[in-house]
This record gives sequence, structure tokens and C-alpha cells, in this order.
Amino acid sequence: MQEKRALKKVYYSLYDRLLQMENLEKAFKKVKSAKGAAGIDGQRLNDFAARKDEHLQELRNELKAKTYRPQPVKRVIIPKPDGGERKIGIPTVRDRVVQQVLLDILQPIFEEDFHPSSYGYRPG
Repeated sequence: MQEKRALKKVYYSLYDRLLQMENLEKAFKKVKSAKGAAGIDGQRLNDFAARKDEHLQELRNELKAKTYRPQPVKRVIIPKPDGGERKIGIPTVRDRVVQQVLLDILQPIFEEDFHPSSYGYRPG
């Protein structure tokens, strides 16, 4: 007897989803709501927001032309109450937007394959 296999959804043209202004705008909204400090370029969220359409269009053009390159992260050391240090990296706003839009595209695809007892870096 042949075993029935669950049909796996096939995804095409994921890069096109990255280039959709609607997805970039949603990603920026999430980045802005998460707050956060400026990255290595010094650009704050409010500065980006003030010219959001222009910045997102420029980002889209770079992604479309495949000339987009992420910037180095800003290294910050935060003192811990016990005397230790916590080292963090702060990406630029534009890099956070790209990271967020990629997460929004890829997470629903891969989430269904994760083991239910795997909790690291997952929603909920």
C-alpha cells in the first residue's frame, strides 16, 4: 500500500515579495514600533520616518538592482548590574527594514517545519 504524502506548498518568486512597497512599508512600521537606537550611520527612526517614502523607494531600487549592501552594525557595550558587560550590535534603520521584510516573508514558510518543542527565536 502506498503511503500518502502531505503536499508541500511550493513558493516561487520570493524576491518579488521583497520588492513590494507594501511589504517594505509594513516592515518599517514594525521596525518603528520596536523603537531602537540609531545604527552606525547615525540615522534615527524619526529621521527615516520623515522621508520614509523616499528612503523606502531608494531601498527598493537598490534591492531591485541587487546593489543593496548592509552596513556594519554599531557595537555598543551595556554594563550589567553584576559588573559584567553585554555587547550588542545595532543595525541601521534601513538594514532593520530589510531584515524585517525578509522575516515576514520567510517565517511563515519555515515555521510549519520547526519542531513544536523548539522555542528559540520563534513567535510566542
